[in-house]
Amino acid sequence: ETADLLILSASAVGIIFSYAQYNIIAKTTIKPQPTSESTSLRTLNAKVTEDMFEVYTAIHEGAETFLNAEYLICGIFVTCFAVMLFVMISMATTIQEGIFTTVSFVTGAVTSMIAGYIGMKVAVFSNARTTKAAAQNYGEAQYTAAFNMAFRAGSCMGFCLCSIGLLVLYILLKVFSQYFTVDEYDVMMDCISGYGLGGSCIAMFGRVGGGIYTKAADVGADLVGKCDLNIPEDDPRNPATIADNVGDNVGDVAGMSSDLFGSFAESTCAALVIAASAADMRQAGWSALLFPVTISAVGIFICLLCSFVATNIKPVRGKEQIESALKLQLILTSVLVVIAAVFLSYNLLPAEFVLKGVAQATFVATPGNVSTCVCAGTIGGLAIGLVTEYYTSHSYAPVREVAMACKNGGAATNIIYGLALGYLSAIIPVLILSGIIFTAFTLCDTYGVALAAIGMLSTLATGLTIDGYGPVCDNAGGIAEMSGMEEEVRDCTDALDAAGNTTAAIGKGFAIGSAALVSLALYGAFVVRLGVDTGVNVLEPLTFSFLLIGAMLPYWFSALTMKSVGEAAGAMVVEVKSQFMADERLILGTAPKDVVSAGRKRCIDISTKASLREMVAPSALVMFAPLAAGTFFGVYAVFGLLTGGLVSGVQLAISMSNTGGAWDNAKKFIEQKLSPDPELAKGKGTPVHQAAVVGDTVGDPLKDTSGPALNILMKLMAILSLVFADYFWSINEGRGLFNVAVAVARRV
Repeated sequence: ETADLLILSASAVGIIFSYAQYNIIAKTTIKPQPTSESTSLRTLNAKVTEDMFEVYTAIHEGAETFLNAEYLICGIFVTCFAVMLFVMISMATTIQEGIFTTVSFVTGAVTSMIAGYIGMKVAVFSNARTTKAAAQNYGEAQYTAAFNMAFRAGSCMGFCLCSIGLLVLYILLKVFSQYFTVDEYDVMMDCISGYGLGGSCIAMFGRVGGGIYTKAADVGADLVGKCDLNIPEDDPRNPATIADNVGDNVGDVAGMSSDLFGSFAESTCAALVIAASAADMRQAGWSALLFPVTISAVGIFICLLCSFVATNIKPVRGKEQIESALKLQLILTSVLVVIAAVFLSYNLLPAEFVLKGVAQATFVATPGNVSTCVCAGTIGGLAIGLVTEYYTSHSYAPVREVAMACKNGGAATNIIYGLALGYLSAIIPVLILSGIIFTAFTLCDTYGVALAAIGMLSTLATGLTIDGYGPVCDNAGGIAEMSGMEEEVRDCTDALDAAGNTTAAIGKGFAIGSAALVSLALYGAFVVRLGVDTGVNVLEPLTFSFLLIGAMLPYWFSALTMKSVGEAAGAMVVEVKSQFMADERLILGTAPKDVVSAGRKRCIDISTKASLREMVAPSALVMFAPLAAGTFFGVYAVFGLLTGGLVSGVQLAISMSNTGGAWDNAKKFIEQKLSPDPELAKGKGTPVHQAAVVGDTVGDPLKDTSGPALNILMKLMAILSLVFADYFWSINEGRGLFNVAVAVARRV
């Protein structure tokens, strides 16, 4: 089969390419060496090298400790939830479906944990090597070497995760197909949806737990270091800096890896469930049924080829080229995916085929309609990314206005301007999403929405590359500062990090947009799975009541996560201040290494315990809300819950992420002295800079904890509803235990 060959070859090539990137990175050694590796490179001071390795080791150990503790909790959860899932699905359907759904769930959860762990290991492995690349080279070569090191780290992670996720899903499909006939493929795909559920559950713990960890450390370090003591960011005297750098890896990398893996799995599962529900697609052949998976496979090839543009064909030679090099990756991959989608749709799909829908019971689809849906998602995702860049990059007016607000009114006006920017930044992305949904729904109903989500995620390998690049550069700058390297090294890593902040915001825009489409696609698959053929009436009293409840959930969830960051950051501030008060040698920089190391470990311990404790309540809220609604009030309550959560969540996520990103880059705009205004050009240590630091600190939990985690709120509620669809319907024909009197549509 064409699909089999394409998927297997893409997975194999992606894994091989990832391993090749790892080998290139590994050629740079960071252990103290007796002599310089090459006379053409700058020789690093022995003490600097030793300090760099010591900081690298501390970050590695801290990240490993946290992730092991978090995954132990995840393992306990997966075991307990798998038992519950098996019992509830078996009661509503058959024991066979219960077994296969549970196997899919466990496989998805384990794959998600592997994705997060690989992401963390690669990022930690590469951070000090990026620092060394910046320190050993001069001029243009400095930027080329450091950028390539960080970019290769991102691509090593991105291609590995995409390839593993694709390969595991394909193996599941092939194994399950041996136990189901072609006419039973609809049931098989329902079981496969457990794969997306497992991935999303782990992503929730990773995003929330990792987000609380990283921002508790970051906010705590900033409040004491920059605001109270007026010492630089990542100053080695600040014991919270190691925890801050650990957080970049466990939150921004491991959490993000699991999140985007979940998006891939869920969007694919939604498309497969909808496609397999129609006899035409089941009879059209294996390749036609797996068309959504082939889009992801081709995306790996395209992203791989385009990666050479950044590292070899058009390498970065100065700070002004960094942002454009990363943006070019997104544009090139998106354009090529559009061409590939058209080719695949006309070669793998029948000329016409009938599918089940929500807006209409059945409809006729064509390859042209299908490819248009995929292309709408791809181009729409790129447009959302570029709009996000406009609102979060200090190259454009909005962020510069925020920086100017720091001069005109201090921290208060900075925060006012930043909040306004976030709200404004939601307008165009929401209009774009509305256009994508209207186009996809009109052409191919919910199948079209699922394909649009897959189109948006088709460049996932590049998206993960760019997302992974940012935290590596952030860590590289921290290591340079803590190792006492020259100012020009920190200037180089700061420039790389500033571009990484903007591209991370672009990545978050992609993630939020795709989450909205994935959530709607899963919602549609849920309705199709129930066999409701008269649509969903939001004016049904029960549905509308739960729509309001669903719209409230993102605010409740955000309140829990932000309060958790605030409490943990407060504990971090108290700890750091107590250390400085107990031993004045810390602030003087003369404390013995064992004292410094013990203080850093106490800070890591605070972040670890706080994040593991505080991640439970928000995760439980998201997971049990749809289960409780469906069990007690029925499917019409779940319809309302999903609608409200999607409509509210997507806009809150965009505004939070962009507000935080703008505050961060406004601070960097001032620090890098890029403004022609003499007040803004004074850089660090001024009242203007202090105001920018306050805004950045307030924005940290918005952009790195609550905002990104709202993606998973939207998706997880929808995938839970899909997986438990038969269970909900088995309770009084979808009316719940309370047997609420609603005009429940007939089931066909």
